[in-house]
Amino acid sequence: MAQKAITLTLEQARCFLFDYHGLSHKFDSAGKTGILEYIRRVGCIQFDPLNVVGTNPELVLQSRISDFNRNMLWELLYEERSLVDYWDKNMAIFPMEDWPFFERHRRKHQAWFRSNPAAATAALDEIAQRGPLCSGDLQYNEKVDWAWGPTRLSRAALEGSYFAGRLVVHHKTSGRKYYELAERIVPEELYGLEDPFSDDASYYEWYLLRRIGSVGLLWNRPSDALLMTGIKAPQRLAAFAALIDRGEITEVSVEGLVHPLYIRAGDIPLLEASLSAGPLEGKDVETGRPMRACVLAPLDNLLWDRKLIRELFGFDYLWEVYKPAAERRYGYYVLPVAADGRFVARFEPEKQRGTEPLVIKQWWWEDGGTDSEIRASVERALHRFAASLGTTFDGALPVPG
Repeated sequence: MAQKAITLTLEQARCFLFDYHGLSHKFDSAGKTGILEYIRRVGCIQFDPLNVVGTNPELVLQSRISDFNRNMLWELLYEERSLVDYWDKNMAIFPMEDWPFFERHRRKHQAWFRSNPAAATAALDEIAQRGPLCSGDLQYNEKVDWAWGPTRLSRAALEGSYFAGRLVVHHKTSGRKYYELAERIVPEELYGLEDPFSDDASYYEWYLLRRIGSVGLLWNRPSDALLMTGIKAPQRLAAFAALIDRGEITEVSVEGLVHPLYIRAGDIPLLEASLSAGPLEGKDVETGRPMRACVLAPLDNLLWDRKLIRELFGFDYLWEVYKPAAERRYGYYVLPVAADGRFVARFEPEKQRGTEPLVIKQWWWEDGGTDSEIRASVERALHRFAASLGTTFDGALPVPG
């Protein structure tokens, strides 16, 4: 049954999203338990191999996990196997228990595997005999067409088998993926299960519900948050209607926004807790809700729908790494900085090398940069950020002009 709509002020919506994503007040998430709790809440975090000051998933987690270090994510992925690398929001990391829900996705990505049975089977046989392998371990040197241009047959054979769900990433070394047979990694009770969805409609409803949870609040509009779901406008409209009718999502009206947002029914207790805590204005670190700044990842879950972020926060952000230099508004690799329920700055770091101190190449303040409390909180955030990289921040923040 459809639930009564919720009405929020703009400030309440902002505070809820920061609370939902673990970006406000004192850290309440730590260790690998905190990592798993967050990823299970949002479904997945996006992976990108570009590494300037850490990869995207590492940047996502350092802003939320008080004691984060890279070994935690490695252990969850490649030792404990609580998490797995696969496609969800583009390349992504999600809980291993979600593996069966992507059977339909894997079937849709078997074209290369089925069209090249000899090469695919040979690669699987070699891994079965030799253990985890990367493309450099296979001597299939013929050039073939591939999604990102011509490539060696060895790479296509491994990635095609990976897309089809026959292989999984066993581990990565300096960004290079080593693959293992999925049946050796995915738990027996999960591997090979039948598609849990009876039809496309139920699949789209599940995926839409998952993506609403990935962002926290989402509208019924075209959205980058829905990338890789296969959901087009007719499917989106039908899925929203079905979820509303069953009471699995609730409409949220936010002052100043023309379009309503939606929240998962299961997240309403989190919204109520956020509302009861009040606005993010506390400055006392012992009481209330102290300000806490954080450096965000370029592909952070909070930023998946940048149009929504622009309307809610007045923050216009675009990751410009793939734009020609002459067309960039800011810089090559620019990271947002948030504090107290708002976006307060963005900066371009120098590439991190070893334990060299974190160096800021360029810095831009948003409105509010003249506030001394914000600047102090941002400086603390940069020290935490540097510590997560295994280094220090010895610089000084520029004074707003």
